Amino acid sequence: MRIWTQLAVGVVVLAAGGAAFIHFVPAAGPKLVAAGVPQNLVAMLAPSEAEKSDGARGGGERRGQNPGRGNQTPLVVTEAAGTALVNDRLNAIGNGEAILSVTVTPLATGNLTEVLVKSGDQVRQGQVIARLDNEEQKIAVDQAKVALAGAKDKVERNRRLGNAVSIATLREAEFAEQAAELALKMAELDLTRRDIVSPSKGIVGIITVNPGDYVTTASAIAVVDDRSQILVDFWVPERFANKMTVGQDVEAVPVAAQTQTLEGQIFAIDNRIDQASRTLRVRAKLDNPQDALRAGMSFAVTARFPGDVFPTVNPLSVQWSADGSFVWRINGETSERVPVKIVQRNSDKVLVDAPLAKGDLVVTEGVQRLRNGGKVQMANRAAPPEQEVSQAATADVNAGGAR
Repeated sequence: MRIWTQLAVGVVVLAAGGAAFIHFVPAAGPKLVAAGVPQNLVAMLAPSEAEKSDGARGGGERRGQNPGRGNQTPLVVTEAAGTALVNDRLNAIGNGEAILSVTVTPLATGNLTEVLVKSGDQVRQGQVIARLDNEEQKIAVDQAKVALAGAKDKVERNRRLGNAVSIATLREAEFAEQAAELALKMAELDLTRRDIVSPSKGIVGIITVNPGDYVTTASAIAVVDDRSQILVDFWVPERFANKMTVGQDVEAVPVAAQTQTLEGQIFAIDNRIDQASRTLRVRAKLDNPQDALRAGMSFAVTARFPGDVFPTVNPLSVQWSADGSFVWRINGETSERVPVKIVQRNSDKVLVDAPLAKGDLVVTEGVQRLRNGGKVQMANRAAPPEQEVSQAATADVNAGGAR
């Protein structure tokens, strides 16, 4: 091929490329003139106004552009940013127990002679609920009384004799009297320990022993529960550890009676996080004036907090680049790129950490041809949504830890 033919082909290719560049790239003509291309040549390659109008009418809507302005002003659909409240409440499942629960055991060993209460009885503190055989202890008390009486009589005789008895003899008799008094107290204590008493008030549980059974100090006679108040233990994720305070109000709903909502307060907070479940043990206290609650019941506990407010955007508006996620915000008639950090993704909203205010217009459609600071035309103007509470922001845990 001759050199002139090659040059002609090259000129044709360059001309075609320049025409395509001018046709598809906005503001390409001024850029070519600035690069040194003759202005008359650019005018020859640029499409006429009629062609632009025809092209805009034929494909403007398909490309999401403004038919009146050609390819230079993208047409976008926007939606106003909203706000959502997260971390404002905690739902957990807890286990209930009586405010005071005591397993009554004997203070001595022996055979039971009688059981004075039955299951379900209300007992008071110090009430005798059972007795062991005590004949031997009664005899020991009587013997101690006789010995004490003899010791006192001896002391009185020595005192009446006066100087006829030495001081040492008198002191010996007085020491014997004191020893007899101590022996009597010990015998009476042993007799008292044959009575099995309740150390607290409450309701007696099922009694598993009967008269005639031989029991030791490790034998359980009965379980007494004071259920005037119920303690509910539940576990919270460690991110809520610093938000829980003693005295904080909570709501508890018995799982067995979900129509009943009870008010209570945080009673105690553990001093460490469980390393296996990464949860913190918290104890709430509920009043039980009607005695409707039982130890061992399960409760759905709800604790509320001020929460954190984050902007929300439509999931379609979130874009990604090498620098991370971002959205396009409309500022007047121009587009502005705003970096965002996704906090929580829901089906209809995305919670983001970004400098967005409620009501800011965020582009949801037509994002492909936007550039920072570029002109845009909005196809709609959405009204700002009301503040909403993100349902997925509730932390749900159960009695075994976070789930």
